[in-house]
Amino acid sequence: MEEEKFTFKKMFKELTQPFVDLFHTSRALFGVNLSYVLEGLTYFGVLSLLAIFYNDYIKLTDVQAGPMVGFLTGGITLAMLILGATVDWIGVRKSLLAAISFMLIGRIFLTLSPKLGSPGLWHSAHWISLGGLLGIIIGYGIYQPAAYAAVKKFTTPKTAAMGYAMLYALMNLGGFLPGIISPPIRRAYGILGVYWVYVGITAVELIAVWFIITKKAEKEAEEEAMAEKEQEKEEKDEMADMSFKEKLVYYVKHFPLKDMRFLFFIFILIPVQTLFAHNWLTLPQYTSRAFSGFVQKNFEFFVNLNPILIFILTPLVAAITVKKNTYNMMIAGTFVMAIPTFILALGPNLYTLMSYLILMTIGEAMWQPRFLQWVAEIAPKNMTGIYMGIGQFPWFLTKIITSLYSGWFLEHYCPANTPINQLHTEKMWFIYGLIAIISPISLFLARKWMQKGFKTKYQENL
Repeated sequence: MEEEKFTFKKMFKELTQPFVDLFHTSRALFGVNLSYVLEGLTYFGVLSLLAIFYNDYIKLTDVQAGPMVGFLTGGITLAMLILGATVDWIGVRKSLLAAISFMLIGRIFLTLSPKLGSPGLWHSAHWISLGGLLGIIIGYGIYQPAAYAAVKKFTTPKTAAMGYAMLYALMNLGGFLPGIISPPIRRAYGILGVYWVYVGITAVELIAVWFIITKKAEKEAEEEAMAEKEQEKEEKDEMADMSFKEKLVYYVKHFPLKDMRFLFFIFILIPVQTLFAHNWLTLPQYTSRAFSGFVQKNFEFFVNLNPILIFILTPLVAAITVKKNTYNMMIAGTFVMAIPTFILALGPNLYTLMSYLILMTIGEAMWQPRFLQWVAEIAPKNMTGIYMGIGQFPWFLTKIITSLYSGWFLEHYCPANTPINQLHTEKMWFIYGLIAIISPISLFLARKWMQKGFKTKYQENL
């Protein structure tokens, strides 16, 4: 009995201690986390309605609207590759302020586009909306690398794993809120009314970052974290005294694209990542066309259910698996994420939909935060931003590729204005499941080759 009590007490401490450690972190990290919640709300809120926005206001077909969503999501990932180094050069606070400012301007133009121009493919409203999306793309290309660089700078080895997990979870908490906020506003004021609410929230986010992550708070957070990082005494800041030309040479020399294992690891995730893209490319139309009643009337709730589940599950999974091998977690997580897609192939009903959303989310919580942490940790000092951008490049390809074929699948298997009994969504999801399962199978088959030289920290590879 005493041994059982001891074991339970030890397990409970291991589960809760990462949360306790994280809650003792700095004001600057709190500001980053608050910003991530608000950005999750606005980003996912705009995204979940974007294809329908282009259908209803810009008058594009499903095939035409899909690439517009791909332009935003894929453009963001490409922008991270190009602009990810911004935080390495100008710092966390300035990067976040610049990023949110771009996103605010972009969301204003996107919302105004139907009023400022005429609808139709490549007509004036379409071009104005693309200008708005471009502003969001530039802003987000700076924003996410800056946020993850902030976690690396503002946490200690003891709080880092939970810091990354919480950042990912908090954005998804924000991503769930549109499912509650959006339906009543949309029914009363349309999608444009919802988008104006998101413009206002972006403005609040900008103000919050300005006043919470002050220059003083940023400096104190870095100093506090540095004091607790014992390995920092041995880790030399090689870029501290370099000229611009020397920094450029250093960046080229330490680019990770020469590492075949790194390339395989990030590119083989593309098949399973298509399921992320279907959250906004397929699920909104699927839940509003293949269902009736409550699901159809409140489709945003189901489209945005994944984020709240991620918010709940990610910190718990991170605490439970903090000592587990990263590569093994990637295999298990991608498998758990891919398999539930075949459940949707059984047909559209509430039980298959909920089973898919819950099981897929568990898989996502198992592998996605660990992947982001892995990329950040193998990055050389002062190169976190660019590594995050490169690590996300296959995500760019995923968004572009998926957006090119998702509209075709919708028009053939789940077309608009068609009786539910004449839809063939089962075939669509079965094919999507076959695509997704490629990732875990490939990771499993390559495990011996990958684990021979699998990096966990940058210092180990100097």
